[in-house]
Amino acid sequence: MPPATVDPLLPLSLLEAVRTVDLPTGELDTEFVHELRNKRLGLSDTVFAQIKRYADAVKRNQRPTFDEAVALAKLIGRRPDAEAVFREAGRGLARQSYKTISPVTRKLMLLLPALLARPIALRHARRVCARYLAGSVRRVGSSIMLEVRESVTLDVAPRQAGCAYYEAALRELMQLLVGGVGAVDQVRCASRGEGTCEWRAEWRPIGAR
Repeated sequence: MPPATVDPLLPLSLLEAVRTVDLPTGELDTEFVHELRNKRLGLSDTVFAQIKRYADAVKRNQRPTFDEAVALAKLIGRRPDAEAVFREAGRGLARQSYKTISPVTRKLMLLLPALLARPIALRHARRVCARYLAGSVRRVGSSIMLEVRESVTLDVAPRQAGCAYYEAALRELMQLLVGGVGAVDQVRCASRGEGTCEWRAEWRPIGAR
């Protein structure tokens, strides 16, 4: 049996988040920047090379193995700011995957009444989450449920900080699709012996449109 794989955008989002979080703000002198490059993983030549590698894989649709993505997530999980990195990565993946939807459709989802826009948004949420997160999306009443059976970030950081990756991705995706989102909560977690990981996002109230 061939090894399990992930979409290359997933590990790319993790590395780009490391780079974003480690990027210094403001103007810095050359000597200090060189020192930062030695201390911050996100500014290292290794991370730069890996970002380029995964960016090329995205263009060629070359899928890395699931274990490779997990190893990268574990590396991030050892950072004291792991949760912030995972959240940045989740938002980044959502923004990049949202761009795969045609501009016309993206605009329609924001302009149409909720009754017409939500079925379109749900269809695209299902496609995006299936491809990039290996997750399944369904609607339950006024909520959207994202289920992930094989989480790349499961148990990779203390206090289940890795779960923030999928939560942030769902939150950002729904915000982009419908122009707003209510509460986003994790309702099931494989770490707690509940079988799979599942998140719930509330649709933006119709009256808010």
